[in-house]
Amino acid sequence: MASAAARVSKHEDRRDQLAESALVTLGKLGYAKTSLREIAQHSPFSHGVVHYYFSNKEELITYCVRYYKRTCVTRYDAIVASSTSADELQERFAAKLAETIREEGPMHQLWYDLRNQSMFEPALREVVLEIDGQLEQMIWRVVTRYSELAGRRAALDPATTYGMLDGLFAQALLLWATGPTEDREDVLSVLTNRVDALMPSLLA
Repeated sequence: MASAAARVSKHEDRRDQLAESALVTLGKLGYAKTSLREIAQHSPFSHGVVHYYFSNKEELITYCVRYYKRTCVTRYDAIVASSTSADELQERFAAKLAETIREEGPMHQLWYDLRNQSMFEPALREVVLEIDGQLEQMIWRVVTRYSELAGRRAALDPATTYGMLDGLFAQALLLWATGPTEDREDVLSVLTNRVDALMPSLLA
């Protein structure tokens, strides 16, 4: 007979599988157009299976966001740890921002969709605020190391710094998602140039 720990592990593994499948559908359709039935129709799992593991759409989406952001909030840590100069860190960070849009654009679109929806959906607020705080800390780790390498202190507080970089990222994502496909790389080049221009101003 399976142990309690093994049963819990199997349960969490299946929830992770459902989250991976659901994220694909959510990234394509967005929050408002996605239901548990819609997720089941676009996955290997039946509606009954999805409903067994998640009682409603909000519970599934909350789990999905936490699952996805589990790795996202550490995506720049390797750059922070291995960069040996402020210029190197700045260049690699700007390039990585563009790369994440190129490779994971729909997931970022979903994040901004959910962040907006949280203003109207109380069930989403806790997880959105939690993850937004983690993203702010992620950016602050980059800027803190950047200031150390440059030998200058940070000019702004963490929330303001995050807001400025997040604003540039969101603008680029919007243009990347809604503009002509052939212009996408130009949009990402503009993003890297803007981040390169902004970074020095974040230091005193």
